[in-house]
Amino acid sequence: MIRQLPSQLINQIAAGEVVERPASVIKELIENSLDAAAQSIRIEIEQGGAGRMLVRDDGSGIPKDDLLLALARHATSKIETLQDLRHVVSLGFRGEALPSIASVARLSLASRTPGESTGWRVSCENGESSGPTPVANPVGTTVEVTDLFFNVPARRRFLRAGKTEFGHIDKIVRRMALSRFDVGFELTHNGRSVFALPIAPDREASEHRVAELVGSAFVDNALYIEHEAAGLRLSGWLGLPTFSRSQADLQYFYLNGRIVRDKIVNHAIRHAYRDVMFHGRHPACVLYLDMDPEAVDVNAHPAKYEVRFREQRLVHDFVARTLERVLAETQPGGVTGDRHGGPARVFSGSARSMQNYAMPLTVCDGGDAYAALAEVRAETDTEQATDIPPLGYALAQLHGVYILAETAEGLVLVDMHAAHERVIYEGLKNAFTEGPVKTQPLLVPVSLQVTTAEADLIEQHADELATSGLVVQRTAAHRVTLREVPAMISGVDAEQLLRDVITDLGTHGRADRVEEHANTMLATMACHGSARAHRRLTIPEMNSLLRAMEKTARADQCNHGRPTWLRLTMDDLDRLFLRGR
Repeated sequence: MIRQLPSQLINQIAAGEVVERPASVIKELIENSLDAAAQSIRIEIEQGGAGRMLVRDDGSGIPKDDLLLALARHATSKIETLQDLRHVVSLGFRGEALPSIASVARLSLASRTPGESTGWRVSCENGESSGPTPVANPVGTTVEVTDLFFNVPARRRFLRAGKTEFGHIDKIVRRMALSRFDVGFELTHNGRSVFALPIAPDREASEHRVAELVGSAFVDNALYIEHEAAGLRLSGWLGLPTFSRSQADLQYFYLNGRIVRDKIVNHAIRHAYRDVMFHGRHPACVLYLDMDPEAVDVNAHPAKYEVRFREQRLVHDFVARTLERVLAETQPGGVTGDRHGGPARVFSGSARSMQNYAMPLTVCDGGDAYAALAEVRAETDTEQATDIPPLGYALAQLHGVYILAETAEGLVLVDMHAAHERVIYEGLKNAFTEGPVKTQPLLVPVSLQVTTAEADLIEQHADELATSGLVVQRTAAHRVTLREVPAMISGVDAEQLLRDVITDLGTHGRADRVEEHANTMLATMACHGSARAHRRLTIPEMNSLLRAMEKTARADQCNHGRPTWLRLTMDDLDRLFLRGR
């Protein structure tokens, strides 16, 4: 027999999608405050959230007559028509948060609009609402939630210790505070202040907030970026490759002010760092993508963490190429400001265009990789002091490993092998990508049985694959055949490569496997072709390498993400020797 479920049970089922733990409640309430144009939000937590949670804002408030309606399911002021759903600009829009929370906890909702002389309060317990009654409340809204899951014992047993649950709350509040610098946030736990963040009206204040929430080490090792193209705008802070993490715990991404976790964007970020970071390491970033709300579906996940882009390829390429351009500028003097220390440096993509970096070095067949260095005319010491290049002029070589150079600010130390490896690698990549890719026909073509959808993908991207040196054809409704591969990777497992390409096309709409294999081969060639440690260099050879680094993309780190140089200013040296004390 089919029965209509009671409203209280319906709300509790909905709560299972929205309210996972106390942090979920805090996220929903903060989003409501932000949608109400709040400029200040205070969050009070007791017993890790299981005991009491309070969120108070100074937003527009809720009129007295709408307070009870705010606790009804699918009741919202944020959308009215299907067109509104296609153009969602608010963080919340389903109207399920408050009734879902009220179905599994004791909830009190007090609010006052600017035009009212007093506030009004309603409460809800076990689906039964009461009020409104007058209450003293400042302009804005106060939501108090107590005894979470008191009527759902099975869910309450899954709550962790108060310290653990508060850790999740602290993490989500920090993420929300990073999304809106024009709003002040204050968080307390058991009566003790955790942090109080004032409004950040400019970039300097924003960086102070990022430093407090994420860590000053991140800001000191990050580039500030702004880039706009094709109706998309990307801004934020991008960690240098040398500031990598063992896990992806310092990656914050916001879409139109909304916290999202998207596989397309994650892949784009990994792609941008693919040859400047050790395998298994993860980049750090705080990024904001702004785009037309109609070009993205935010109604794809109950908690609204996942979204669907209508033009996935466009978003992926925009993010990946923007970050690649920024990382390509990680070279001595490549970006405004001091690269090693100080506030985050600036990269403005709209005002800067990529250059074609010439490689003045060659890989020598005889094994003496530095023989070509002497042929490169380096700048000499006859130049004016005001024209001293970023890496200065070589003074000496230390143990055949490090180059010591004098700059206008002090001393620079260069790891000659790592630096030369990057210079050679970038030159080989340019030569590989700028000219026609030489292919190698397979002695025995590789034929794979695939699904119709996979065969359609191969057929659709055949020209693109051929450009990268991969000649693959659809030979039947359910079969594709690989006939040629790039000559540089002719020894690769062709069948596995083809399977990986099909997987990439289905998941990301593009195939990067050929480029990855080629870059691996080029990196190996660069490593073997660069000068080894203990190779003695002349002063002109050292200066040649320094000038080459200044013209090479990503020269701040080697192919594995290790730094290639560091600077000691005169102030740093004075502190080391206690001068001036």
